[in-house]
Amino acid sequence: MSRSKPPVLKLDPAVQQAACEGLKRLLDDRFEVRLGSFEVQEIIDFFAQELAPHYYNRAIADAQTLLSDRFTGIESDLWALEKS
Repeated sequence: MSRSKPPVLKLDPAVQQAACEGLKRLLDDRFEVRLGSFEVQEIIDFFAQELAPHYYNRAIADAQTLLSDRFTGIESDLWALEKS
């Protein structure tokens, strides 16, 4: 399988290795599928390409909501401190 684009998400080598080993265990334990490291790495790369951007964008949206709520609270506090 040729890759059309590189993965969006790059992990630390140790995290990448742990993810690879975890996925290999899951596939073997749950589905009785035994894949080598190269095949499992392709699956991880696929998820990084296809799903990581959606999770990233959701995290950004959640952070925007949190910051907006915080700034609204700060703005209210500042209005309360204002002297007439």
